[in-house]
Amino acid sequence: MSLIKATDDDFSTLLNNNEKVVVKYYADWCGSCRLIAPKYNKLAESGNYNGVAFLDVNAEQSPEARKAAKVDNLPFFAVFKNGQLVEGSSAGKIEFVEKLIEKIN
Repeated sequence: MSLIKATDDDFSTLLNNNEKVVVKYYADWCGSCRLIAPKYNKLAESGNYNGVAFLDVNAEQSPEARKAAKVDNLPFFAVFKNGQLVEGSSAGKIEFVEKLIEKIN
């Protein structure tokens, strides 16, 4: 599945229309966010996680989406199942993101 750029306008709809969702919260000024972005994109396009929607959310431009996961640092990753937050945490390693996805897969 390819990466979906999400905003406050469509975030709730995407959560409700997809059973399993992983979200990367980032900011344009965040160096660590830029470093992990290509790895996250590869994960989304790998085909290893059928049925999981991969979202990319600019935390500064989408405050409601940010509140939904209680984002406190960037980059921040969160997993949702059936529209509900399962877990979220700040992380700079893709291995952590893979472990998060296992919690909803």
